Amino acid sequence: MADAPYMGENTDILLGQEFLTWLWYRSEYADGLFRSSANDYSFHVRIEHRLVVRGGEGEQQETASVSGAFSPMREARLGLSTGKKVVRALVSFVKDDMNWQVSLKAEDFSLNSFKTPAFAKPEDSEVDEDATFYIKMQFITEGLELFDEVYEQFLQIRLSENAWADEVKSINEWINHDITKGA
Repeated sequence: MADAPYMGENTDILLGQEFLTWLWYRSEYADGLFRSSANDYSFHVRIEHRLVVRGGEGEQQETASVSGAFSPMREARLGLSTGKKVVRALVSFVKDDMNWQVSLKAEDFSLNSFKTPAFAKPEDSEVDEDATFYIKMQFITEGLELFDEVYEQFLQIRLSENAWADEVKSINEWINHDITKGA
């Protein structure tokens, strides 16, 4: 993790990598608990066992991927300790026993494979046929609000020089602690 602010064309990519690395750290810190900025609800964020870290450039580029429900994250964590950055992650947002899942890419902040909580479709033929559509749209909106809330909290820390320096220190301790424990 770098201490200095970034300038130039790689800003989005580097910010995305820092965000995903921070999100992984926060998902394991305090069980991934987040509170809304208005403190009117809480939710959890988890990095699922599908993660890609990458480092180097050109022919020297190395990638480590973790995939599978029972995969240890050791190789990806080791990659962080050697300077690799998180470039893709499968993230779950859990609020009120509902689960949203999305694959995030650091390079362009694209949200892929966005899954909303499952819901029972009305069986009554009298029910408005558009009801299922509106329920799905509401779930998509809620999931995007959770993502926005997490990203806003990241930016508040990232744009504060002192808060970011403290966070980088904590993240580095987390990386090194888990490597020495054999996570």
